[in-house]
Amino acid sequence: MGKIAFVFSGQGAQYTGMGKELFDNSPAAKKIFDIADSVRPSTSTQCFEGDKETLSRTCNTQPCVMTVDLAAAEAVREKGITPDYVAGFSLGEIAALGFSGMLSYEDTFRLVCKRAELMDKASEEDKGTMVAVVKLPPEKVEEIASRFERTYPVNYNGPAQTVVATTIDNADNIVAAAKEEKGRGVKLAVSGAFHSPFMHSAAVGLAEYVKDIDFAKPQMPVYSNYTAKPYEGDCKAQLVAQTENPVRWQTIVENLIGEGVDTFIEVGPGKTLSGLIKKINADVAVYNVEDKATLDALSL
Repeated sequence: MGKIAFVFSGQGAQYTGMGKELFDNSPAAKKIFDIADSVRPSTSTQCFEGDKETLSRTCNTQPCVMTVDLAAAEAVREKGITPDYVAGFSLGEIAALGFSGMLSYEDTFRLVCKRAELMDKASEEDKGTMVAVVKLPPEKVEEIASRFERTYPVNYNGPAQTVVATTIDNADNIVAAAKEEKGRGVKLAVSGAFHSPFMHSAAVGLAEYVKDIDFAKPQMPVYSNYTAKPYEGDCKAQLVAQTENPVRWQTIVENLIGEGVDTFIEVGPGKTLSGLIKKINADVAVYNVEDKATLDALSL
């Protein structure tokens, strides 16, 4: 077998009850929930009992999803499986930083709470939305986006899926434009236009916050959404830049495969990243761990 990468789920994967079986069956996972609750009381309760509306608020989504991400990762590590590399999609990158040892788990949770607060505020101050465009290559989506003001490709998810951030007024027009080009546009149920200039105020606030945080050397390479390469140099600047710049997920996956990764384990709620990875390269092994059944089934 080649190398292993853990990939951490992002915002949008949340659901009521996520992480409960991990909490009940893995001491390592339970420890993560305990840390989360010590920094942000009621995080576990929101994961296990929060309704769709509650979990959809950015200020709740980010800390809750990240808690389940890390709980799943620690449950896998508890089984004796450790990664050679880690990466996370958007919010998941924060979890990857914590898991790698670049940040203590307490600092990781404080950071994600601040990030969520800032992005929630930015979404209220400069309202936008996101549209996923499928069945078209990234270059065509970039061309479509160029036709509209304040419209930016922000999630390069795969060879035929790119998400754009835009104004609420433009969303229907982008869906129509995608249809004209023989593609399909899907308006996403999100609270803001993430990874775009709509988030500039959040990036400014995050830069101010992280300047006093110490980053340690990671125990394994952490791939950056901003560069699609391992973190190095000014880690704080890369983390801040991620907030208002595109997530280059396809390139990250391709670069990991180029480093010899042939096994990806998605840790956290849902299977979104698993599906994207399979569309990027159908030859790699992909697993997801989010509950007792998927944890028990994981055997490498």
